[in-house]
Amino acid sequence: MLGALVVTFVVTRVVTRLIRAGRGPFRDMSVGGVHLHHQVFGIFLLLGTGAVEIAYRPGPPWQEVVAVLFGVGAALTLDEFALWLRLDDVYWSPEGRRSVDAVLLAVVVGLMLLLGFSPFDDDSGDGAAVASVVASVNVLFALVALLKGRTVLGVTGLFVPILSIVAALRLARPESFWGKRFYPAGSRKRERSEHRFPPGRRQRWDPVVDLFAGRSQPAEQDAPKP
Repeated sequence: MLGALVVTFVVTRVVTRLIRAGRGPFRDMSVGGVHLHHQVFGIFLLLGTGAVEIAYRPGPPWQEVVAVLFGVGAALTLDEFALWLRLDDVYWSPEGRRSVDAVLLAVVVGLMLLLGFSPFDDDSGDGAAVASVVASVNVLFALVALLKGRTVLGVTGLFVPILSIVAALRLARPESFWGKRFYPAGSRKRERSEHRFPPGRRQRWDPVVDLFAGRSQPAEQDAPKP
């Protein structure tokens, strides 16, 4: 599943770049004059493979086939994740970089699962109650981290608890829900947050995103000059 997701995402980005450049045999698809996004195929694949897995529980080798098709569907759908949020074709705009973020995050989660990490271990012994409490507390820390705009640490913290705790205790991003709700204008925390995360600030994995989405220009560079 993870391998199919990664390969499909890379191939999809290559094909979409060729279409945009007008090179090769690939062209945009349309039905009745309406542009058909590739996330449509991904959604149908996710629905189909999910229904097959739940209804039939196929064994090998069909289980592997379903997993591969699910990975393909997930890649096609997540590659246009930004369109879910904006309800507009922002694929090549700065907002479209959210799609690459979503895919990279899905890959991180897939790698964690592949390495044997699990946010909810199946413990039916005497320690089940304690494990449930610990997992619940960790989910709360992860939720706080997500509300603070610490998405990567919040999600990976579900698998490695110390990461969610660290992220929950750190400063929130000013544009996050936590920053808007608990950092009022003019407050010291608001000033610290805006200083720590100024507009156009580059993130650690932005160079990876640039490989697929292109270099994004800071917002202030696009603003009209006074």
